[in-house]
Amino acid sequence: MQTAGPVAMVQPRADLDSMAYGQPYRAPQPVVVADGGGAIGALRNSFAASPAPMPVGYAAPMAAPARYDASYHLDAGDKLRVVVYGQEGLTNSYAIDAGGSITMPLIGAVPARGRTTAGLAGEIAARLRNGYIREPSVAVEIEAYRPFFILGEVTAPGQYPYVPNMTVESAVAIAGGFSPRAKRDVVTITHTENGGSMRAVVPLGTPLNPGDTVFVAERWF
Repeated sequence: MQTAGPVAMVQPRADLDSMAYGQPYRAPQPVVVADGGGAIGALRNSFAASPAPMPVGYAAPMAAPARYDASYHLDAGDKLRVVVYGQEGLTNSYAIDAGGSITMPLIGAVPARGRTTAGLAGEIAARLRNGYIREPSVAVEIEAYRPFFILGEVTAPGQYPYVPNMTVESAVAIAGGFSPRAKRDVVTITHTENGGSMRAVVPLGTPLNPGDTVFVAERWF
């Protein structure tokens, strides 16, 4: 499934450089059970004040829908639409490979992992300006996000295409719902970014990120 993503443009006019791309995505605060280093370390502090796990049977309020804008960091599996205005040979769809790069004509491999769409557009424009195009105008949008994974006690565990505004609950529904042995109050998300990982027990209304892994535990009684 392809989805319209945020668009980042690099124009030769300086007054467009301060274009705003929307409000940054803020997920609700889950209960952290393990975390890692790397860029995820910055998230650790935001979870320090998280409330204790909610008791079984408590109806948690639904979280606000996730929003993706220029703050979204690209990674392997994301599919991008790169437009270089006036250059049909360069305008195309590009998938970020396992090495974290896209490969374009003339300029070859361009690192994309960890960049925003705006940052990648700027890098492409800079490389094209270096001996190829005098004043390149580049736009980058996310054509399709990398997939998410759901494992454990669901009817059909596996890998599925990510759609913006997904929650843990909708991910479970896509996987066919809970199995009869599912422990519905224990759902864990593992999020990986820039080499670090964070694992947290979260309510069903928690927004899901591209590349996340959802695990539904098994009950023993």
